[in-house]
Amino acid sequence: METIADFEVQYSQFLDPEGKPSADIPALATDTEKLLDMYRLMTVTRVFDTKAINLQRTGKLGTYASCLGHEAAHVGIAAAMRPDDVLAPSYREYGAMLCRGVTMTEILLYWGGDERGSDYAGPRNDFPMCVPIATQCLHAAGAAMAFQLRGEDRCAVSINGDGGTSEGAFYEAMNIAGARKLPVVFMVVNNKWAISLPIEMQTASKTLAQKAVAAGIPGIQVDGNDIIAVRHWVERALERARNGEGACLIEAVTYRLSDHTTADDSSRYRKQEEVEAARTVEPLIRIRQYLMDLGVWDKKKETKLLNDAAAKVDAAVEKYLHTPKPDIESMFDHMYAQWPEQLEEQRQHAIRYGGTNGDSHG
Repeated sequence: METIADFEVQYSQFLDPEGKPSADIPALATDTEKLLDMYRLMTVTRVFDTKAINLQRTGKLGTYASCLGHEAAHVGIAAAMRPDDVLAPSYREYGAMLCRGVTMTEILLYWGGDERGSDYAGPRNDFPMCVPIATQCLHAAGAAMAFQLRGEDRCAVSINGDGGTSEGAFYEAMNIAGARKLPVVFMVVNNKWAISLPIEMQTASKTLAQKAVAAGIPGIQVDGNDIIAVRHWVERALERARNGEGACLIEAVTYRLSDHTTADDSSRYRKQEEVEAARTVEPLIRIRQYLMDLGVWDKKKETKLLNDAAAKVDAAVEKYLHTPKPDIESMFDHMYAQWPEQLEEQRQHAIRYGGTNGDSHG
């Protein structure tokens, strides 16, 4: 018997949990302007996330999926992308969306049940949040195929969680991307939990990055709490895709510090000591310490950043709360290019019994 193929999965971390750099840290680590921009956005994302949870708890927002602990993975991904690239997120990648130009008010409108929240003022070609698990991987692969056919120098990026790697859509997207060398990067943010299911109960794979092997594309695992590692490897993957070398899978290992959504109670299925241990290695701690060690950050700047972030979030919340709700019949407006006759009766029924709702979201 002979071996006809061998595979390995590499792991990368440039900043340890104490913010100490490795010997092979890339040039990005010396670009303090980029690092500060990313840290500021990570902090704003966390302040926004906390406020959104409070809005849901007080009845001013629908069910909400927190991104607590994911800030480095999400911001690092988007910071590596070009403006004309396309992002296909799932439903908690707020750091990536804000980095791409989606507004906080638009995100709140979405979770408030207002479809206008997906009509982004900024990244017009980015996909809206995707709740069906892993289907956004197919969207990204399809967009990448269009870029390839048109000869456009653009890439697509999808983001899904560890649970999404057990879905057929995930494999199907990677398969077509591998077969046609599509310019797409598949990001897996492994936060260890698919709602209440721990990762060891949904896959026997030692890593999620190795699932790239079946598609014939490279796969790498990075520390998802290390924003330098995330951005570095996403940039490398995008450069590779632009050069016609095809797709890549990157697994960013982090931890979901929050409940799955505000409709969940994670204390029912995981131990508090596990969560507390994860808090000691969360992403903001290490990049903040690294910036302080470089001498470009201090407590005074931190206080100002938190105050500025709170003001920005409060302004976005006020805009959301005072945005008039859409008329109920608007749900029919963009469903069909040619209006089916039978829907007119339903539309009139909605108008009659739902009425025109001019109340604001508050």
